[in-house]
Amino acid sequence: MHQWPAAHRDRRCWLRGHDGSQGARLPPSGHRADRPRQPSSLPAALYQVATAALSPSDIATANRTLLRGKDVRVVMADVTGVDVEGSAVVLADGSYEAYDYLILATGSAYGFFGHDEWQPHVFVLKSLEDALAIRTHLLGRFEAATRSDDDTAIAKLLTFVIVGGGPTGVELAGTIAEFSRSILPRDFASLRPDVTRIILCEGASRLLTGFTEAQSAFALKTLRSLGVDVRLGDDVKEITAGCVKVGGETIVTATVLWCAGTKARPAAEWLGVEASKHCGVPVAANCSVPSKPDIFVLGDTATFKGKDRKPLPGLAAVAKQQGRLVAELLNARIAGKTESSTFRYRDWGTLAVIGRSRAVATFGDVHLTGFVAWLSWALIHLALLVDFRSRILVYVNWAWEWLHSNRGVRLIIRPADAKGGRPATPGRSAKRAMKKASATGT
Repeated sequence: MHQWPAAHRDRRCWLRGHDGSQGARLPPSGHRADRPRQPSSLPAALYQVATAALSPSDIATANRTLLRGKDVRVVMADVTGVDVEGSAVVLADGSYEAYDYLILATGSAYGFFGHDEWQPHVFVLKSLEDALAIRTHLLGRFEAATRSDDDTAIAKLLTFVIVGGGPTGVELAGTIAEFSRSILPRDFASLRPDVTRIILCEGASRLLTGFTEAQSAFALKTLRSLGVDVRLGDDVKEITAGCVKVGGETIVTATVLWCAGTKARPAAEWLGVEASKHCGVPVAANCSVPSKPDIFVLGDTATFKGKDRKPLPGLAAVAKQQGRLVAELLNARIAGKTESSTFRYRDWGTLAVIGRSRAVATFGDVHLTGFVAWLSWALIHLALLVDFRSRILVYVNWAWEWLHSNRGVRLIIRPADAKGGRPATPGRSAKRAMKKASATGT
């Protein structure tokens, strides 16, 4: 246990993760937040960066900018553990940072159902780095196809396999399909749009299992109308370099996008508690860890059961509202006032975009499909963006794209590998995400 002199224990609140930014509403008292290089972004919009609809700066704001003037010291560091008894956060360089209150919001990571050998061959989408890697790769496949005279090679380059029929998988499938139909004839005139294959694999009997059967059917019909080959009820058997085995078929492809499975967060291990079957840290009604009233866990990192005793979904609205509650609670606790004791989630709806002007949305007992659902999705996600500038930029870009069917961020950026100066590849994207998830919770 790391002991700290009393003189250094002056109401420090350590905010760990994206959802912790709501904790900046706390009064001035020496708060700290880590990872300034990882901007606060809207996870639900990452697929739009990956498919060239938006720029990273449209949906993200640097943490130093976001927390400016709030008496918050931003620390560039990876958290590798928590010394609960010593009330200190352990950093990757072996140093410690003391806290009076700790807020953990480390998010989620993809798992591979016991097949970690698959990860070198797939892309995942959990961060802006992942989104940029996917965008560069997707555009690069089209560029490579224009230089090839081999029909077999072109077919491999323009075959995109997406594993997972949840919102992220459906959104990626729809946007890639629309990209190939609307942009391909303009920018890559030598390629026929019908050469592009988008294959969406889902092991369940229907897409979007969190929505109604009617909405799932609408999503299936819409994707197939866009030319997406949807495979239901067939689990992926094997993923190797250039091949995916689904059911009894081997699909030759240069691109596999993994949108299935959830990997346990390290937060439970850090705190010495047992993770729930949903892989989160079980929390009390005020989002604190039972028997640890000075530690709070938010967002995907937590398992919070709602009125129906089911865990709340991993949505940005949940995390944002939890962050606001914890900030209000600690404000009251520090001021010696009555605390808010229970988190009550205000359901902003569950939504998924399937294509241009087409989406599904559920608001309690109200279930929407089509343009109205898409408009609801757009308005809610504009509200979830962290600042006014981002809302204006995204609104303008969406309006331009909707009017002209034109994605304006078709830039190929090849970030060099830190060790060897090599461009990002599928394996590095997934491997980096898994390594950070298991070691640091990013």
